[in-house]
Amino acid sequence: MTEGAKTIVLSYIKAMDDRNHAAARNYLGDSVRVKGPAGETFRSPDEFLKMMERQYGNYDIKKIFVDGNDVCLLYDFVTPKVTTFFCSWYQVTNGRISSIQTVFDPRAFATAD
Repeated sequence: MTEGAKTIVLSYIKAMDDRNHAAARNYLGDSVRVKGPAGETFRSPDEFLKMMERQYGNYDIKKIFVDGNDVCLLYDFVTPKVTTFFCSWYQVTNGRISSIQTVFDPRAFATAD
């Protein structure tokens, strides 16, 4: 399943880069848990994607680590105003992303406005 988890996560990232949130939704489990750096949590894929629709950025992946159904990405999230380094840990269950935990410095976005 190792290669399957990587394929699912990278397909999700491609859909997000393409701003195809409907396609990205297909890779998220119905009860996906998404946790951000300040402890904010989304428990609905639709709620999370609605927030992401306001983010105009692309993933510039630097490194991928895979361990079974766990996939870790190190990447720059590149927006028109700022580029910020992120680390996201994805867990895949039954062919869909069941958990995303992301770490980054949100201060970069506060100063970009």
